[in-house]
Amino acid sequence: MSASEASDLRDGPALDEAVTRARLEHTWRRPEGLWGWLVTVDHKEIGRRYIATALGFFALSGLLALTMRLQLALPESHLVGPDLYGQLFSMHGSAMMFLFAVPVMEAVAIYVVPLMCGTRNIAFPRLVAFSYWIYLCGGLFFFISFAGNTGADRGWFAYVPLSGPEYSPGKRVDTWAQMITFTEVAALAVSVALIVTILKQRAPGMSLDRMPLYLWAILVTSFMVLFAMPAVMLASSFLIMDRLIDTHFFNQAEGGSALLFQHLFWFFGHPEVYIIFIPALGFVSSIVATFARRPVFGHLPMVLALIATGILGFGLWVHHMFATGLPRLGNGFFTAASIMIAIPSGVQIFCWLATLWDGRPVFKTPLLYVLGFVFIFVLGGLTGVMVASVPLDLQVHDTYFVVAHFHYVLIGGAVFPLLGALHYHFPKITGRMPGERLGRLGFLLTFVGFNLAFFPMHILGLSGMPRRVYTYPSGLGWDGMNLLATIGAFTLAAGFLVFFLNLLLSLRRGAPAGDNPWGASTLEWATSSPPPVHAFAHVPLVRSREPLWEERESLPVVTGLRVDAREVLVTATVTAEPRVREPSPEPAIWPLLTALATTGLFIGSIYTPWAVVWGTVPVAVTLIGWFWPTKREQRKEKATEHAPGLAEAGA
Repeated sequence: MSASEASDLRDGPALDEAVTRARLEHTWRRPEGLWGWLVTVDHKEIGRRYIATALGFFALSGLLALTMRLQLALPESHLVGPDLYGQLFSMHGSAMMFLFAVPVMEAVAIYVVPLMCGTRNIAFPRLVAFSYWIYLCGGLFFFISFAGNTGADRGWFAYVPLSGPEYSPGKRVDTWAQMITFTEVAALAVSVALIVTILKQRAPGMSLDRMPLYLWAILVTSFMVLFAMPAVMLASSFLIMDRLIDTHFFNQAEGGSALLFQHLFWFFGHPEVYIIFIPALGFVSSIVATFARRPVFGHLPMVLALIATGILGFGLWVHHMFATGLPRLGNGFFTAASIMIAIPSGVQIFCWLATLWDGRPVFKTPLLYVLGFVFIFVLGGLTGVMVASVPLDLQVHDTYFVVAHFHYVLIGGAVFPLLGALHYHFPKITGRMPGERLGRLGFLLTFVGFNLAFFPMHILGLSGMPRRVYTYPSGLGWDGMNLLATIGAFTLAAGFLVFFLNLLLSLRRGAPAGDNPWGASTLEWATSSPPPVHAFAHVPLVRSREPLWEERESLPVVTGLRVDAREVLVTATVTAEPRVREPSPEPAIWPLLTALATTGLFIGSIYTPWAVVWGTVPVAVTLIGWFWPTKREQRKEKATEHAPGLAEAGA
């Protein structure tokens, strides 16, 4: 054999692999330019947009919070008046809960879940694209309304009768109610796509028993969204109908019930805390395992704890209503449930501590945020157990003690893990390593600033300072604590600023990241950083819970998916055995057009009920265009039916 023939034999597999990747790149790429940006259905691109948009709303909401803290820093301040303060308070809370907290958790999941499942794209990618556009339109509408002096002004909960037509004329409450509809439609759409992706598109061999804890967290969260979100959509829809077409769902004088609104709202509102919190638990599990250099201790108890948290989360809503005069027996039940939910959270904390104790922890910035989360969330959980008691809750209800507890649970329990996760996934998303020195500085400022801002609020609440007041007289003993809280709020803002400045600087001049710079064990790190448009040239084959740690030489793969058409592999729900090849939708403009048509219907309905009638016409037209099969798609589906089967191959 000649030297040239031997070289051809050696290079043959490498050339075939290069050809395969090039053809996949051509098949999965989106159109160039602005048109491609508008029509893309790539989950990675949509996930990045979702994350960036949610962080933008977070920044706007944070500026509103800083303005409030400046107003309250000193007694008898006149920085803002009561009307503007009411809008600041309502816009801040509503945007943080509906435009940031839930969407950003789903945004990270849109990016990470398909990669962690080992699939090429998310299920129903056009539906996910539609969810982003409707979310963006709803958020912009909400903040533009605020700029036009029609921002929400009845709190993020909009209790009736204060938000009813007799006490809130104008369109401020209407904009709040329709913003709810926008964001919940988006959340429901994403949750459906995530459930199907996790249950039906996992890599072959990734049985339920081998699923990473993050996937379990997202699965539980998505089911919670399906059960919880319709309640608040119903509440906001009933409210806007009372206001615009004179129904009386919440009008006590006409046989309605004001308490019905609270039941509907909090049946969503308390599970929402766990809809935000449970994905953060998944972040923590991923980060702890990676930086402890060992699998999380107690995989099965961790899964059961996630499921138990999701179930128990629906049994707590009345502890927000202890002051409404409900029967004592009901109060006792919800007190027990509120205390009981601390058990699964405690199980997970002890499992993480056991993992770190038994491992070889590497204290990088993501792990620092996890340790900060543990400290802060334990404190928030302790005050949560306190306010679960009816006698204490009646004393501190609607005081700053509840504000402190609320922020310790949500910022400590969700934002700290989120910042750790953004730092952790930054190399995968960008291909660059984040700066460690600035990362540690950002963590230190954030941790110190958070505790300075919110711990004094416990004392303010116990001293009698009520929530939702725009000013207060001097001499009540609240001056020093409010000033300290304001200093802490600006320190916290500085920490956030350093964190995001670090990521922006790293995006331009950070060290190149390899495929798996942290040495993690899950499949999202099995592809390049950043991933190609097709994610995986070959679908991975999973043989253990920690595939990248167990398969140190090479990761086995499954071949047989077409390279000239968009296809994903559908697997069995429990065992993840390969079932069928499913075409994945091409880029299309219809999700954007449908979102714009739906936006017109939602906003128009605030001003005339006829918008609901006439607005359905463009929505119907865009939906018909969305689902109308093209000849190209029909040809690809027929070709897929006759394509060769799958085969297992080495990496």
